[in-house]
Amino acid sequence: MKIRRQKTRMALRHERRALQKSEVNLGREGVSQAVNFPEVRNEIVALKKLEQEQKEVALRIAQIEEGIRKIELQRAQNTKEQNEALAKLEEEKKPILQRRNEAKATVDLCDRELAGVERRLQDNDAADRELLKKLAELQAQVPPPPDLETQMAGISARRVRLPEERAEVTRARLGSAEACRTAREKLARQDAELAVVDKNIARVRDEFEARDRVLNESSRAQQEALKDARGHHQTVEEKKNPAYLNIGRHLASQGIAPPNAPHLLADVQKHRAAVDRLSQHTVELAVLSSQIDKQELRKFYFSVFSLLFLLAIVLPLVFKTPPKREWLPQETEAILSVNTEQIERDDLPKRWRKDQEAEWQNVWSGLNGSAAQTPVLNLARDAVRVTRAMTTGAGTTREFVLVEARGDVSPVIRSIEKDAAFERRPISGLPVWLHSDIALARVGPRTLAVGSAPEVQELVQVRLGIKPDLKTTGQLFDRFQALNQGNALRLISRDPPKLAQMFHPIFHRELLDTAQLLGLSLTLQNPVKARLVIKCKSSSDATELGGRIKNEPQRWLKVEDSDLLLYTQPPEIETKDTDLELRFDVPEKTARLLLHRIAKTDAPPSLAGN
Repeated sequence: MKIRRQKTRMALRHERRALQKSEVNLGREGVSQAVNFPEVRNEIVALKKLEQEQKEVALRIAQIEEGIRKIELQRAQNTKEQNEALAKLEEEKKPILQRRNEAKATVDLCDRELAGVERRLQDNDAADRELLKKLAELQAQVPPPPDLETQMAGISARRVRLPEERAEVTRARLGSAEACRTAREKLARQDAELAVVDKNIARVRDEFEARDRVLNESSRAQQEALKDARGHHQTVEEKKNPAYLNIGRHLASQGIAPPNAPHLLADVQKHRAAVDRLSQHTVELAVLSSQIDKQELRKFYFSVFSLLFLLAIVLPLVFKTPPKREWLPQETEAILSVNTEQIERDDLPKRWRKDQEAEWQNVWSGLNGSAAQTPVLNLARDAVRVTRAMTTGAGTTREFVLVEARGDVSPVIRSIEKDAAFERRPISGLPVWLHSDIALARVGPRTLAVGSAPEVQELVQVRLGIKPDLKTTGQLFDRFQALNQGNALRLISRDPPKLAQMFHPIFHRELLDTAQLLGLSLTLQNPVKARLVIKCKSSSDATELGGRIKNEPQRWLKVEDSDLLLYTQPPEIETKDTDLELRFDVPEKTARLLLHRIAKTDAPPSLAGN
C-alpha cells in the first residue's frame, strides 16, 4: 500500500508539472484572445510592462553587440597596422643587417691575416735562433770541420737576410693592424645602427600590443555587460510565466483555443483530466490506508527490518566462505585428488588407453578406489574430481572418498531410492544408503560420499558438524589447495613415512623421514611435469636438503625399489624458509610406474625388469 501511494504521489507531481507547462504555453499563444476578458486585465497590464522592459533590454543588448563588433573591427585594424609597421621596419633592417654581416666578415678576414703575419714574425725569430745554435755548434767542434769557413759564411749570409725579412713582415703587420682597426670601427657603427632599428621594432610592437590590450579589456567588459543583459532578459521572460499561467487557466476554463495553436487547449484538458484522476486515486488510497490495522503494519515493518538485519549478518559470512570445500575428517593424514576431467584430456592416459586398455582400466580403478563402484555415474564422463582422504591406526588404513559430479547428483539419488537393494538410514535427517558392498550419501549439491558404511557415516557426521572437520585454514589443507587444482593428480601427506602403508613404495625412504609434510602434483601431458613440495623442521634443514638433492639427485629422486629416476633433467630447486619446492619433467616409464604404485596395481613385467 505504501509503495502504491508513493508511486501515485510521484505520478501526480509529474502530471501537475506537465499541466502547468501546458497552461503557460496556452496563455503565451492566447494573449490576444484574453484581451476581451476583464478577469485577466491585470495580467495583460503586467505583460505589457514586462514586454516594454524586455524591449529596453533587447535594445541595450543590440547596442552592446554593436559595440563589441566595433571593438573587434578596431582590434583587426590594429593588428593590420601592426603587421604593416613591423614589415616596413623589417625591410629597413635588411640592408643594415646585410652591411653589418659584411663588416663582420671583413673583421674576421683581417683577424686571420694579422694572425698569419704574427706567425711569420715568430717563424723569423725561430729561424734566427736556429742559425745561432748551428753557428755555436760549428765553433765548438774540435777539430773544426774542413769546410768550417764555407758553412759559417752560408749561415752568416742567411742571418743577414733575416732582418730584412723581419722588417718587411713588420711593415705588413702594421698595415694589417690598421685594416683591422678600420674594419672594427665600421662593424661597431653597423651594430649601433642595427640596435637602433631593433629598438624601434620593439617600441612599435609594444605600442600596438598595449593598444590591443586596451581593446581586449574593453571587449571583455562589453561581453560581461552582454551576459548580464541577456540574463536580465531571461529573468523578465520568466516573470511573464505567472501571467501566462493565469491567462492559460482562464482560457482553458472558458474552452477558448488560440487560432494558430488549437492543440494547446486539448493538451491542457488532457493533463487536467490526468491530475483529477490521480488526485482521486490518492484520496482513495488514503482512505484505504486509514483502514489498515496499525498493529499489523508494525508487525510487517518489524519482519522486513529483521530480515534485512539477518541478511546483513549472513551475506558477509557467505562471501567469506570458500567457493569449494572438501568436507573431510579432522584426523586426515593424506589426501589423493584425481582430476578425472583433466585425465581424460591429457596425452599419457590417451596413449595408455589406446595401447593397453586392460592395463589402463586396472590403473584407473585403482586410482579412484571405492569411487569406481558409484552407481549410475560414469566417472570418466560424469565426474569432475575424486578425492580420497586416508588415515592409519591399529595397523589398518581407513579411506574417505568424495566424488564431485559435473552436474546435480539428484538422478543418482532417485535411482538408488527405486533400488530395493539399498537400505535408507538417516543421520540427523541426512539419508545414508547402504548396500551389501557399498554405502553412499549426498553431502553437497554435486558431491557424493562413497565407500564402506562406517566411513560414509562419519563423512555425513563431519558434513553436519557432529564431528570436527579438516579446517580450511589448517596446514595440510592450505598446502593441498596450494597445489594446482588443474593438475591430473595431487597427493599430499602430513606424515610422509606412512605413505608406504597407504600406497606401494614411491619415494626414497630417507626423503620421507626428513620431510614433515610432502606434496606431489602431476600433469600427464607430454612431457609429464611434476611439482614436489617438502616442508622441513627448520630453514637450515630445508637449505641442507636442497643442497643434497642438487648434488645427488640420482640418490634422492628415484622410485623406491626401482632403478628408475623421477626426472629427465636435474630439477629446479627453490627454497623459502622451511619449504622446499622442486619442479622437473618425469620420464614416461617412471610416470607409468608412479601411477601403478599409487593405484596399488602390479607393475607390468617390462617396468619390473627395469
